[in-house]
Amino acid sequence: MILGCGGTRLSAEETDFFRAVQPWGFILFRRNVESLAQIKALTEAMREAVGWHAPVFVDQEGGTVRRLRPPLVRDYPAASVIGALYETSRTAALEAAFLSGRLMAGDLHGVGINCDCAPVLDIPPEPGAGFLADRAFGTDPDQVIALATAQAEGLKAGGVLPVIKHMPGHGRGLLDSHQRLPVVDAALETLRDTDFRPFREIPGIVMAMTCHVLFTAVDPENPASASRKVVEEIMRGEIGFDGLIISDDISMNALSGDIAARARAVTAAGVDIILHCNGDMNEMRAAAEEAPALAGAALARAEQALVGAPEADGSDLAALSRRFDDLLEGKG
Repeated sequence: MILGCGGTRLSAEETDFFRAVQPWGFILFRRNVESLAQIKALTEAMREAVGWHAPVFVDQEGGTVRRLRPPLVRDYPAASVIGALYETSRTAALEAAFLSGRLMAGDLHGVGINCDCAPVLDIPPEPGAGFLADRAFGTDPDQVIALATAQAEGLKAGGVLPVIKHMPGHGRGLLDSHQRLPVVDAALETLRDTDFRPFREIPGIVMAMTCHVLFTAVDPENPASASRKVVEEIMRGEIGFDGLIISDDISMNALSGDIAARARAVTAAGVDIILHCNGDMNEMRAAAEEAPALAGAALARAEQALVGAPEADGSDLAALSRRFDDLLEGKG
């Protein structure tokens, strides 16, 4: 499991719970953010509770999805802004994508966060479509692959592991999966040529997050996160992803049943790690009762992901930040 917590500090109950159930990792949200010093203390307390340097995740994409915001860190644009830059200068956009990753990694690494749930590889069917529109690098697969690869390399250069999302592709799922289950009726050949391509072709990635989207051409009964057919035939098979697969948050309402049922469904589908984000203690206890011990191939993938953890390159972040601003202002 990867679990959240309720506030800016661990309660005694949370500490005891984490010590007992030993989640593989943790994830932070806005409710957990007060100051940089506080975030660092929180990540240290999380790791102390489980007794090892467990991975700590966050969703830090830029734009609307940023858990750390000004004035704690600089402002970061949405992926769509960098995608728009690509239309005028591919070279400038690729550098901006890299720098966005490198600078965000600098923010995260300094407070003990070593995994970022980014970049987004999802492709909307047309510009501005769906709830992921501004979070996407574009609607052309080649553009998305290029910019997502650059951002992932920037994160790694800053000592932070990227987690690509939302495999095998949320772009055509226009509904907000936090609220309802998106259904995609596109033909399998269309999905292969567009939506699945970035996940198949991006290099050097060791972790991916699933999507809670129903693909009728693959499994008309179960959303991807809870579908053994999608996990085995598409993610592992056609896409060929052999890294660690993490579910999207099982507390999202796209999934049906109570938390225990959702945890069982995700596990049965072959997903390696259950993600539960909202910090609700009763829900975390229910998920923990259903989560199997990390073992076998899933354990090997988890260990391999962390073995590949990069070291920060020691860049001058102030200089990189100035360069990033110049690129965004068209001075590249």
